[in-house]
Amino acid sequence: MPTWFLNLPIPFEYLNLSYNQLTGGISYLNVTYIVYLSSNRFTSPLPRVVFPTLQFLILSNNSFSGSLFELVCNSPSRGGMEVLYIDKNLISGEIPDCWNHWQNLGLLNLGSNSLTGKIPPSLGHINLSMLNLRKNSMFGALPSTLQNSSLIMLDFSENHFNGSVPEWIGDKHSRLKVLSLRSNNFDGRIPHKICDLQYLQNLDLAHNNISGTISKCFSNLTAMANRSNQSNYIYEWVSTRTTLFYLSALLVLKGREDEYSATLGLVTSKDLSTNSLTGEIPKEIGSLIELRSLNLSANLLVGNIPNEIGNMELMESLDLSMNRLNGEIPPSISNLNFLNHFNVSYNNLTGQIPISTQLQSFENFSYMGNHLCGPPFTKNCNTKGIPTDVANNGSSSEGSKVNWLYVA
Repeated sequence: MPTWFLNLPIPFEYLNLSYNQLTGGISYLNVTYIVYLSSNRFTSPLPRVVFPTLQFLILSNNSFSGSLFELVCNSPSRGGMEVLYIDKNLISGEIPDCWNHWQNLGLLNLGSNSLTGKIPPSLGHINLSMLNLRKNSMFGALPSTLQNSSLIMLDFSENHFNGSVPEWIGDKHSRLKVLSLRSNNFDGRIPHKICDLQYLQNLDLAHNNISGTISKCFSNLTAMANRSNQSNYIYEWVSTRTTLFYLSALLVLKGREDEYSATLGLVTSKDLSTNSLTGEIPKEIGSLIELRSLNLSANLLVGNIPNEIGNMELMESLDLSMNRLNGEIPPSISNLNFLNHFNVSYNNLTGQIPISTQLQSFENFSYMGNHLCGPPFTKNCNTKGIPTDVANNGSSSEGSKVNWLYVA
């Protein structure tokens, strides 16, 4: 970035240099209202804000370094800033506890940095719509002051937060549509109040230490249960004080992390995998007919796969692997015509794999570690639905239950 460009005598009102290959450092921002500098190669401490009128500061996906202290605690724009994105940089240290003057801030994204420490209490004094702290090294319990916001999206995934998932998430954030606490150290049970989040479309509690059973009340999640109710969809635009801002989210679906923006409102998912959940899969889960992805893998679930799962006809990804489920795969799963990712491996399932275009298209590993027979396996079933080699020899060499080691 040439020095003369930022030293012009008349300040810019709007500056957008995003998605270039600009390098070097920026000492200060000679801009009055809106700054977009994302996806470049800037390498310097965070630039100093000059004008108190600055409303949007987007610095995502660069190599800005240093701490947040000067920007958060001393910036003249604290009272007017509405959108602050500093994600995907090299920011380090703790988040300073001086957010009290950021009364107009609606969207805050500090994800994918090297931040440490606990969430400061003053961060909960802002009426935020979106708070993203994902992929840092933060720890501690979630402060109760966060219940003062009106969050639509909360993403604390891939940190070291601990304690139980607080009840106030469901009690105080009735507008919440995306909740991701993935890959932390949360324990205890899933709070019953989460079932009151009628607008919730994406719930990700995977890779924690959560125990207890899956509540029947999940059927109350209206946005996952009401078909074609467009008013429940999360819109790609979120209103700030003066404008609408484009919203996106990173979601893990089908084992792959992708960013969803324009299509975010069409994606509904629930991921409770890699925890210590026990008990049976409640049949009420079949009422979530808008759900596109369900992952309950790597838990301690028992009992049969409920026949009601066949009601979830929009399902694209279903993973029930690495549990202790028994019985047969219900024939109703043949109704899932959009299914393109399916895994029930390493359970105690028996009988014939139901016949459908989708179910026979998956590889053997989707079914291995059970006592199943029929296509896509080469072994046939006898008239009782038992693999012929089990009926003849008492054991099955293909798709039988084997010892397995799961590495999270």
